[in-house]
Amino acid sequence: MRARLTHTFFYRYSDPVLLGPHRFCLRPRPHGFQRLLDYSLMISPDPSQLYDLLAAGGDTITRARFLKETRIFRVEATSEVETWQPPLIEACLDGDMARLPVPIGRLNPDLLSCLQGWLPNGQHDPAAVDLAQEALMGSDQRSLTFLQQLIEIIQDRVKYTQRHVGPAWPAGRTLKERVGSCRDLAMLMIECCRSVGLPARFVSGYHLVEPKPKRYDLHAWTEVYLQGAGWRGFDASGKGAVDERYIPLATSSQSDLTAAITGTFSGPLGVKSILKWDIQAEVLVPPTELEAEAEAGAEAGAEAEAEAEAEAPTEVALLPQAPSGVPQ
Repeated sequence: MRARLTHTFFYRYSDPVLLGPHRFCLRPRPHGFQRLLDYSLMISPDPSQLYDLLAAGGDTITRARFLKETRIFRVEATSEVETWQPPLIEACLDGDMARLPVPIGRLNPDLLSCLQGWLPNGQHDPAAVDLAQEALMGSDQRSLTFLQQLIEIIQDRVKYTQRHVGPAWPAGRTLKERVGSCRDLAMLMIECCRSVGLPARFVSGYHLVEPKPKRYDLHAWTEVYLQGAGWRGFDASGKGAVDERYIPLATSSQSDLTAAITGTFSGPLGVKSILKWDIQAEVLVPPTELEAEAEAGAEAGAEAEAEAEAEAPTEVALLPQAPSGVPQ
């Protein structure tokens, strides 16, 4: 799929304010099963300093600093991306890592931050552990069956709802409330996966659903590391395994590090702010047409290579003749 996205934020303040340092996670991920074709970021007022950095999770994050006071703060990110369907997990998964729980010693140490529990001491939320054990009992301890069972149980126990304000809830609260946003369900799935040794992390991005909604919103889902298949996305508030209609922006072991915009401002006592935002998305080439283009390009390349080989002169290596009297 090829798509163009425009994400706009508009902040209005009741009095002039001085903007503090800001962090932007609005650049679509340029690797994995996604290619970034074009990207631009417009910020008003102009920052005094603007630069990109490579975050710990491998994403490109933009930071900005400001010197002048303002009543209006506007940010617009425009991007064009190309996505494609990843290979089937079943065909990639290592056989010895297909069963649960995963021995921690068998994993790459780089994944340890994606195994820590939500509690301050690093332990897992007991409510999430109980839920994971329930899914594990019905999965014959197989990784993919466990993930399918887990998503079914989460969707049965928790009603999905939109919630635009506030951080992601911890797993225990989501299960107690029996209602949660996409980021709440993603955090619940992350905690359950980690409790059985599956590295999991939080993903923020876009989901270009069909049919097109009246208004697009930021979306959140979970990525789980499966040995042999790598990081694969699963949406506990959707249909499970993600497809090419999901566009990741940022990933992290901590949900708050994937927020689209974070920053501060200072101003007179009692100053108020109003936020308006908008996401425009246009699918330029649907998934089926993009696959057809790729197949046609591959066939044309194979034909051109075959023609070049047919037209190339045949090279014959001549062996030197042995001198008279030498055995041949």
